Amino acid sequence: MAAGNTYVALATTTASGGETSISFTSISGSYTDLVLQGNTIATTPYELFVQFNSDTGTNYSNTYLEGNGTSASSGRSTTTALMAMAYSSSTNPTATIINIQNYSNTTTYKTLLSRSSAASATASAWVGLWRNTAAITSIQLKLTSAKTFSAGATFSLYGIASA
Repeated sequence: MAAGNTYVALATTTASGGETSISFTSISGSYTDLVLQGNTIATTPYELFVQFNSDTGTNYSNTYLEGNGTSASSGRSTTTALMAMAYSSSTNPTATIINIQNYSNTTTYKTLLSRSSAASATASAWVGLWRNTAAITSIQLKLTSAKTFSAGATFSLYGIASA
């Protein structure tokens, strides 16, 4: 078992309102994995996307499963310029946790696991792939077009210390 803290707080960003994206830059390669935790509020229902290292190529794919207590749905997107990682069918606060495995490895593609839930609305699980072997040094979170974060939406980035 590792001594000391396993989760190391790297950065926190709180929206002032009206932002369509939130960025984390200059991410150190000193950890084994990253965890991004979000408590989001949007002005309308939204889908949250992730983009790494300003890569706008069609190098992303994702698969999701979601439900609202009455019905369930699933889907897949491939060769897209953004990777979807959370969804809210309402304007209710939504909690999201994104695990980014092996982010600093330069010999493998990067995988993500995400879980999100909006109070009295939806719960979803996502798996994503970034088809690039570069170490992740920046993360940009984007909302679907014409959507904005409300004031108080918060994202925190943590590094997972190696054992």
